[in-house]
Amino acid sequence: MKINWGTSIVIAIAAFMAFILFFVIKMSTNSKYDHDLVATDYYKNELAFQKEIDKEQNLQLLNKPVKVDITEKGIFVIFPNELPSDKIEGKMFLYRPSNEKLDLEIPLVVSSNILFLPKKDLVGGRWNIAIDFTCNGIAYLYKQDLLL
Repeated sequence: MKINWGTSIVIAIAAFMAFILFFVIKMSTNSKYDHDLVATDYYKNELAFQKEIDKEQNLQLLNKPVKVDITEKGIFVIFPNELPSDKIEGKMFLYRPSNEKLDLEIPLVVSSNILFLPKKDLVGGRWNIAIDFTCNGIAYLYKQDLLL
């Protein structure tokens, strides 16, 4: 049996459609490829955005900024000396944009103005860090993207 060019085009288009359909089904059913929003309650968080802006402006008023250093051992968060370490209270949020299951919320335990987070607790890749803390009644917010 001889296949003409019209039949060949139909077979090629059907094969391409099957190929695309296979990958769509594979990506949507495999949990390995789950991609979530950064926050499940995104719209509720958006309403509190002005408070975040005010906290970030308070952080900019400090003489020295909060500094995040990534080393082989882990992540060091260094708070300015003008903030007494015994008065710093708050939480550190580590968001993994590609996988909500890896998100972490850690209460701040600061000693000598340094907070340490071991690298063994984190998977390599992109992370969003947000440190929401108060010191002497003033609220601060530090945000940064990290690549481990």
